[in-house]
Amino acid sequence: MAASALTGIVRSLQRHYGKPEPPVSRDPFELVLYENVIYLGTDERRLAAFRELKERIGASPAELLKAENDTILEITRMGSIVPVNSARKVRLIAELGHFVFKDDVASVLKLPLKEAKKALMKFPSIGEPAAEKILLFCGAHPVFGMDSNVMRVLLRLGYGEEKKNYSATYKLVQTAVAPELPDSCEKLIPIFQLLRQHGKALCKTSHPRCDECPVASLCRYASGGQASAVPLGC
Repeated sequence: MAASALTGIVRSLQRHYGKPEPPVSRDPFELVLYENVIYLGTDERRLAAFRELKERIGASPAELLKAENDTILEITRMGSIVPVNSARKVRLIAELGHFVFKDDVASVLKLPLKEAKKALMKFPSIGEPAAEKILLFCGAHPVFGMDSNVMRVLLRLGYGEEKKNYSATYKLVQTAVAPELPDSCEKLIPIFQLLRQHGKALCKTSHPRCDECPVASLCRYASGGQASAVPLGC
């Protein structure tokens, strides 16, 4: 694939979807909360629950620790398929933010990449991909953290190779796309947002709508190539 291929893909996606929305927050603690407040819910319900959390309780460790458990549970019931577990995670996040990070989770943004990822991965449901995404969204490190939607789209477009191990696939895709990526967080963020939107809207896990895809002519999946069975994502 030519060096300028990703640039053309991103331009086509932006023409199709429009300019992407900015991240919901640039604060690492808030982004950890956002990832956890709803489990396997829609983006719309997750955003609604996150905003409700900030409005009714606040989004700092101290504010969350003062909150009633029933109030947190009411909010996680806005979309989580297991609201009790989500409420427990919110409480645990608050405890970690207060007792481990001393109410200063933003301090991780000053750490080297490896150390920053390790620190964020102390929180529930934050693996390496989510930690990288948080650091990207906060403008701390220009690392292209991918969720399953982004990775699925890139695989189908011919970047990397799917392995049985998710982590191995992640590294292969990340390595394959790296030469075509800018080295600026502000430029990387809309690329992430557009690829993710495409994965959610058209390039779905099953029954992707290739006939509506603005980049189908460049897609290995659409042409029946070796990536045609990629099942990644939810």
